[in-house]
Amino acid sequence: MAETFTFQAEIQQLLDILVHSLYTEREIFLRELLSNASDALNRVQFEMLTNRDIVDADAELAIEIKADEAAGTLTVSDTGIGMTHGELVNNLGVIARSGAKAFLQAVKETNSAAAQNMIGQFGVGFYSVFMVADRVRVVSRSYLPGEPAYAWESDGSSTYTIEPAERETRGTDIIIHLKPDAREFLSYWRLKEVIRRHSDYLAFPIYVGDDEEPANKQTAIWRQDPKEITPEQYNDFYKMLTLDLEPPLHRVHVRADVPLQFYALLYIPASPERSLLSLRKEPGLKLYARKVLIQEYNTDLLPDYLQFVQGVVDSEDLPLSISRESVQATRVMANLKKTLTGRVLTELKRLAQRSRDDYLKIYRQFGRFLKQGLVASPEDRAELEPLLFFHTTTSATPDDWYSLDEYLQHMAANQKDIYYILADDFHSARRSPHLDPFRQRGIEVLLLTDPVDTILLMGLTEYKGHTLRSVDEAGLDLSDIGQVIAEPAAQDRLPEDSLDSLIRRFRRVLGDRVRDVRPSSALTASPARLVSDEAGAARHRYRLSRLLDREYEMPVKILELNPRHPLMHNLCRMIGETPDSRLIDAVVEQVFETALLQDGLHPDPASMAERLTLLLQAATGTPAAELDYGPNASVSS
Repeated sequence: MAETFTFQAEIQQLLDILVHSLYTEREIFLRELLSNASDALNRVQFEMLTNRDIVDADAELAIEIKADEAAGTLTVSDTGIGMTHGELVNNLGVIARSGAKAFLQAVKETNSAAAQNMIGQFGVGFYSVFMVADRVRVVSRSYLPGEPAYAWESDGSSTYTIEPAERETRGTDIIIHLKPDAREFLSYWRLKEVIRRHSDYLAFPIYVGDDEEPANKQTAIWRQDPKEITPEQYNDFYKMLTLDLEPPLHRVHVRADVPLQFYALLYIPASPERSLLSLRKEPGLKLYARKVLIQEYNTDLLPDYLQFVQGVVDSEDLPLSISRESVQATRVMANLKKTLTGRVLTELKRLAQRSRDDYLKIYRQFGRFLKQGLVASPEDRAELEPLLFFHTTTSATPDDWYSLDEYLQHMAANQKDIYYILADDFHSARRSPHLDPFRQRGIEVLLLTDPVDTILLMGLTEYKGHTLRSVDEAGLDLSDIGQVIAEPAAQDRLPEDSLDSLIRRFRRVLGDRVRDVRPSSALTASPARLVSDEAGAARHRYRLSRLLDREYEMPVKILELNPRHPLMHNLCRMIGETPDSRLIDAVVEQVFETALLQDGLHPDPASMAERLTLLLQAATGTPAAELDYGPNASVSS
């Protein structure tokens, strides 16, 4: 007696989209069914290693495809783990609501062609069969002794049925009643073409029709000699593994006998955003033991900072636990992780040294992962430091990168420390007033413009005995370093009494928004800058809070004034001639907020617009007394 069930609401929407909308490249339904069959075979293969009481233990682990032109049916059969009554309900009648909703949302946000590549990602692969089917019948018998066979059937509408069925052997048959416009898939030539394109590297033989030879290579490519594999084969396997639309940036193929025997084929994707369209929806490597799939997403084989690496690892020495989903935490796993991590880092260092352009393509995409690794995995610091590249004040464009060792080679005479500036982007960093004294003496400065550079400084406090110091550090003395290569403009320093008067005016106007106001001995081309008297990375705490989207208070810094700058001379003259002019206070506010802006600290740059308009009016002839400079023209930080 057949039982009738109703699909979840999300599945009804999903089936409607699959049946009526996604008609481009419908051949992917076969890719999905073969992938599911391969997984069923992997599961029963594992059971055979740990459980002797299995139905048809001697049956060949294989997939078979048969076409019946007269009946208009295509049957995909496997000798895998099979399904019980309850598993048919859970696997074919119920789908994770989050997966279905995510897929439906993705379809709304992208085109149908891209959605084809997302089907596997959201766990809705089986339902793609309704792109070509009027009706589907699934007959399955579990590997468990005593479990009868059942048939699941649906026409893609709102319900499905389950009833007892006949199947003598373990496994699953998927009988597809093809739509009239999908009868091309009754052609064995067409089926083989699809298999070669999408499923050539599945580990189990796929027999088509009466052929005795499999239609797929079924080669564990990671176990082959790299000399025998073409770049096209490597890329084909990567595409099958991930469904990534872009070829990988690099690959690492490892075959090792000591300290343990294992094979690994690892890929660096073209982008950290690959998972949006990729079959690999989670970080982690596919882990095999003697060609048996143990874990689909193993995150214990590489450190967190290398979780962007995709690929396969297969070990001959790996012990298995009772559970299929886990591996015993043994010394073997620890050694495997250490060896794989070392191979990946060694390959990246080799690239950085011998093929800089290729390495920088990787670094632009994944450099921030390596930076985080230096903080999170200090034991790998010596391996990671040579992989770090930065822009510096000698970089003509954002395409010019330098390693820390190259920075050391460029150090000026008597220079002991490594200097850096934190900024929001390359161009604002180069315009910073903090660089005035460094340019004057020919001292190179690292431009740290990646948001995670704030975190990097927590781990990278020194390099090869050279301390990292911020250019905004108060009291920085460069007088004995390098030599003056650019003299400041010939402008007299303000007399002390005038300078004192100017500083008092700044202090009065800015109040507790600054820790102090004082003359600068470092500035040459800029009128003012903000410096910090906090030690170490504490001065950048606000940047870290901002990066982590936490509440933070703006730092209160010291404002340094350039006593030689024409602007300071003009202000001093105005203070002497018209001390009550509101224009003086407007300029003071603007000097301070410009310094905030240059340091990436200003909370609301647009708020300066009104004051700037007033200053432009004054610059173009409006008498200061006529300017409406009120409280709205001043912005407190």
